[in-house]
Amino acid sequence: MSFHPDLATTAAPSRAHIHHVRAGELVGDTAQTSGMTRLEAVSGKTVVSERIWTGETHVAPATNSGNHHHGEAETSIYVVSGHPEFVFHDGHGEVRISTGPGDYIFVPPYVPHREENPDPAVPAVVVISRSTQEGIVVNVPELTPLQEPPG
Repeated sequence: MSFHPDLATTAAPSRAHIHHVRAGELVGDTAQTSGMTRLEAVSGKTVVSERIWTGETHVAPATNSGNHHHGEAETSIYVVSGHPEFVFHDGHGEVRISTGPGDYIFVPPYVPHREENPDPAVPAVVVISRSTQEGIVVNVPELTPLQEPPG
Protein backbone atom coordinates (compact mmCIF):
# COMPACT_ATOMS: atom_id res chain seq x y z
CA MET A 1 0.00 0.00 0.00
CA SER A 2 1.35 3.36 -0.90
CA PHE A 3 0.55 7.02 -1.01
CA HIS A 4 2.14 10.00 -2.68
CA PRO A 5 5.07 11.08 -0.44
CA ASP A 6 4.71 14.75 -1.38
CA LEU A 7 1.26 14.78 0.21
CA ALA A 8 2.27 13.23 3.51
CA THR A 9 3.51 15.09 6.53
CA THR A 10 5.03 13.59 9.62
CA ALA A 11 2.29 15.16 11.77
CA ALA A 12 -0.63 13.89 9.63
CA PRO A 13 -2.56 10.93 11.02
CA SER A 14 -2.73 7.88 8.79
CA ARG A 15 -6.38 8.67 7.96
CA ALA A 16 -5.36 12.02 6.44
CA HIS A 17 -4.32 10.63 3.08
CA ILE A 18 -5.57 8.31 0.36
CA HIS A 19 -4.26 4.76 0.43
CA HIS A 20 -3.47 2.84 -2.76
CA VAL A 21 -3.76 -0.93 -2.57
CA ARG A 22 -2.26 -2.48 -5.70
CA ALA A 23 -3.71 -5.68 -7.17
CA GLY A 24 -0.71 -7.72 -5.99
CA GLU A 25 -0.93 -6.38 -2.42
CA LEU A 26 -4.19 -8.04 -1.34
CA VAL A 27 -3.64 -10.31 1.67
CA GLY A 28 -5.21 -13.62 2.65
CA ASP A 29 -4.83 -12.92 6.37
CA THR A 30 -8.59 -12.65 6.92
CA ALA A 31 -11.39 -14.98 7.99
CA GLN A 32 -11.87 -17.85 5.53
CA THR A 33 -14.54 -20.37 4.57
CA SER A 34 -13.85 -23.76 3.02
CA GLY A 35 -14.00 -23.92 -0.77
CA MET A 36 -13.10 -20.28 -1.37
CA THR A 37 -10.25 -17.85 -0.86
CA ARG A 38 -10.84 -14.35 0.52
CA LEU A 39 -8.29 -11.63 -0.12
CA GLU A 40 -8.44 -8.41 1.88
CA ALA A 41 -7.77 -4.99 0.33
CA VAL A 42 -9.47 -2.30 2.42
CA SER A 43 -9.96 -2.85 6.16
CA GLY A 44 -9.05 -1.48 9.53
CA LYS A 45 -5.87 -3.56 9.40
CA THR A 46 -4.76 -2.58 5.92
CA VAL A 47 -5.71 1.09 5.50
CA VAL A 48 -7.22 2.16 8.84
CA SER A 49 -10.81 2.12 7.56
CA GLU A 50 -13.44 2.49 10.25
CA ARG A 51 -16.70 1.42 8.58
CA ILE A 52 -15.92 -0.61 5.46
CA TRP A 53 -14.19 -3.83 4.40
CA THR A 54 -13.46 -4.59 0.74
CA GLY A 55 -11.73 -7.53 -0.87
CA GLU A 56 -12.02 -10.35 -3.36
CA THR A 57 -13.32 -13.88 -3.19
CA HIS A 58 -12.15 -16.63 -5.53
CA VAL A 59 -14.04 -19.91 -5.97
CA ALA A 60 -12.27 -22.53 -8.08
CA PRO A 61 -14.08 -24.33 -10.91
CA ALA A 62 -16.59 -26.99 -9.83
CA THR A 63 -16.32 -25.93 -6.19
CA ASN A 64 -18.76 -24.85 -3.47
CA SER A 65 -17.94 -22.74 -0.44
CA GLY A 66 -18.98 -23.79 3.01
CA ASN A 67 -22.15 -22.30 4.48
CA HIS A 68 -21.56 -19.03 6.31
CA HIS A 69 -22.90 -15.57 7.17
CA HIS A 70 -21.31 -12.22 7.91
CA GLY A 71 -22.86 -11.29 11.24
CA GLU A 72 -24.01 -7.69 11.48
CA ALA A 73 -22.41 -6.72 8.16
CA GLU A 74 -24.36 -5.83 5.05
CA THR A 75 -22.51 -7.26 2.06
CA SER A 76 -22.37 -5.97 -1.50
CA ILE A 77 -20.95 -8.32 -4.14
CA TYR A 78 -19.85 -7.46 -7.68
CA VAL A 79 -19.21 -10.37 -10.06
CA VAL A 80 -15.92 -9.82 -11.91
CA SER A 81 -15.63 -13.12 -13.76
CA GLY A 82 -17.21 -16.54 -13.97
CA HIS A 83 -20.82 -17.45 -13.22
CA PRO A 84 -21.05 -17.95 -9.45
CA GLU A 85 -24.31 -19.01 -7.87
CA PHE A 86 -25.41 -17.68 -4.48
CA VAL A 87 -27.54 -20.05 -2.41
CA PHE A 88 -29.63 -19.27 0.68
CA HIS A 89 -32.68 -20.75 2.47
CA ASP A 90 -35.93 -18.76 2.24
CA GLY A 91 -37.85 -20.77 4.84
CA HIS A 92 -39.31 -23.15 2.27
CA GLY A 93 -36.13 -24.45 0.65
CA GLU A 94 -32.88 -23.47 -0.95
CA VAL A 95 -32.96 -20.57 -3.40
CA ARG A 96 -30.23 -20.33 -6.04
CA ILE A 97 -29.31 -17.05 -7.75
CA SER A 98 -27.25 -17.50 -10.94
CA THR A 99 -25.01 -14.56 -11.88
CA GLY A 100 -22.51 -13.42 -14.46
CA PRO A 101 -19.88 -10.72 -14.92
CA GLY A 102 -21.22 -7.25 -14.12
CA ASP A 103 -24.00 -8.49 -11.80
CA TYR A 104 -24.42 -7.34 -8.21
CA ILE A 105 -25.71 -9.23 -5.17
CA PHE A 106 -26.78 -7.84 -1.77
CA VAL A 107 -26.59 -10.10 1.29
CA PRO A 108 -28.38 -8.74 4.39
CA PRO A 109 -26.87 -9.20 7.86
CA TYR A 110 -26.99 -12.69 9.41
CA VAL A 111 -28.31 -14.45 6.25
CA PRO A 112 -26.60 -17.86 5.94
CA HIS A 113 -25.50 -18.51 2.36
CA ARG A 114 -22.85 -20.17 0.21
CA GLU A 115 -21.19 -19.48 -3.12
CA GLU A 116 -21.05 -22.18 -5.76
CA ASN A 117 -19.09 -22.28 -8.98
CA PRO A 118 -20.65 -24.93 -11.25
CA ASP A 119 -18.35 -24.11 -14.20
CA PRO A 120 -15.89 -26.98 -14.74
CA ALA A 121 -13.13 -24.72 -16.13
CA VAL A 122 -13.50 -21.04 -15.14
CA PRO A 123 -12.86 -19.67 -11.64
CA ALA A 124 -15.44 -17.28 -10.17
CA VAL A 125 -14.05 -13.98 -8.88
CA VAL A 126 -16.12 -11.38 -7.03
CA VAL A 127 -15.36 -8.10 -5.27
CA ILE A 128 -16.99 -7.78 -1.86
CA SER A 129 -17.65 -4.72 0.29
CA ARG A 130 -19.00 -4.97 3.81
CA SER A 131 -20.35 -2.38 6.19
CA THR A 132 -17.94 -3.36 8.97
CA GLN A 133 -14.29 -2.52 9.49
CA GLU A 134 -13.16 -6.14 9.50
CA GLY A 135 -14.33 -9.16 7.54
CA ILE A 136 -16.81 -10.96 9.78
CA VAL A 137 -17.23 -14.62 8.81
CA VAL A 138 -19.33 -17.08 10.78
CA ASN A 139 -19.13 -20.57 9.29
CA VAL A 140 -22.29 -22.63 9.91
CA PRO A 141 -23.06 -26.33 9.36
CA GLU A 142 -26.16 -25.81 7.21
CA LEU A 143 -28.29 -23.20 5.51
CA THR A 144 -31.23 -22.16 7.63
CA PRO A 145 -33.81 -19.43 7.12
CA LEU A 146 -32.96 -16.09 8.70
CA GLN A 147 -34.56 -15.75 12.10
CA GLU A 148 -34.65 -12.47 13.96
CA PRO A 149 -31.06 -11.16 14.13
CA PRO A 150 -29.42 -11.27 17.56
CA GLY A 151 -29.54 -8.12 19.60
